[in-house]
Amino acid sequence: MSEFKRKKILIFGGLGLIGSTTARKCIELGAQVTIADNREPRYGANDFNLHDLKGEFELKIGDIRQSEFVNELVKGYDYIFNFAAQVNHNLSIEDPILDNQINCIGHINTLMACRLNNPEAKLIYPGSRLQYGQIKELPVKETHPRQPLSVYAIHKNTAEQYYQAFFKHYNIRSVCFRITNPYGPRAQMKTSGYSIINWFIRQALDNKEITIFGEGQQIRDYIYIDDLIEGILTAAGNPKTDGEVFNLGSGIATPFRQMAETIIKVVGAGTLKQAPWPKNYDHFETGNFYADITAIKSTTGWQPETALKAGIEKTVDFYRKYREFYW
Repeated sequence: MSEFKRKKILIFGGLGLIGSTTARKCIELGAQVTIADNREPRYGANDFNLHDLKGEFELKIGDIRQSEFVNELVKGYDYIFNFAAQVNHNLSIEDPILDNQINCIGHINTLMACRLNNPEAKLIYPGSRLQYGQIKELPVKETHPRQPLSVYAIHKNTAEQYYQAFFKHYNIRSVCFRITNPYGPRAQMKTSGYSIINWFIRQALDNKEITIFGEGQQIRDYIYIDDLIEGILTAAGNPKTDGEVFNLGSGIATPFRQMAETIIKVVGAGTLKQAPWPKNYDHFETGNFYADITAIKSTTGWQPETALKAGIEKTVDFYRKYREFYW
């Protein structure tokens, strides 16, 4: 990833899990990093995520919904990572207009700003596995039909299509990802709306019950944050990925119950509780999911390296050390 050395990089949402981990890696690679964030804790913003790197990046406080702020800010950057997002599925149901403003309008603002003020930049957009909706065939390839079941998923899918359209019509370069279930250090731990593994780790560290629905045999694909960022950056810096969309996950099928039991075993605390599926769960449940990641591997050479247990161990160690900044 030597491509990023001395490059100017802008990261919207840079104080959250994905943004701050990207910033750390880009600084390590010798890039000049600017972070833009509205410092909204419920979306994952936490200044502590980059507390040890003060002076090594520039911080701009603002919101991607504010076109004036975005228009001025995007000038002169080589890469723009648009990680600013409303991340809570439940909140998208309660306030779909807010979700639209952040997860759709905010991205239109960024694309329009780049078209007008920085058409040479390459943009990076993190979508979601939920864009696929009900899963019909495993593993899930990028060609799988997309019929999103929730407001959140609809807006993530719509934003991806914005990036595709601006590449096709205006040659605004981008690469988009459909990310599975990320977890790891620096995620917010106050609610379950950000990362299910992180939330279960908190429950275990607090020696509380971890609730799973049904038998817990539903399959998911979990990716450790360091692997995720390596995949994003490897693809972002590769010109072959311009205009492309990739699944980004571990590619490994893990039963939900196994994930929860691994957390309890690693932490040495917490208990498992089975509960009936909630009413109307089938309105949003996609069914079993794990990603086919052949496309990104063959295009970029990237390969996830962190096994689930090892990733959980690293995450637990982090929060045991820095619990006071995340609880």
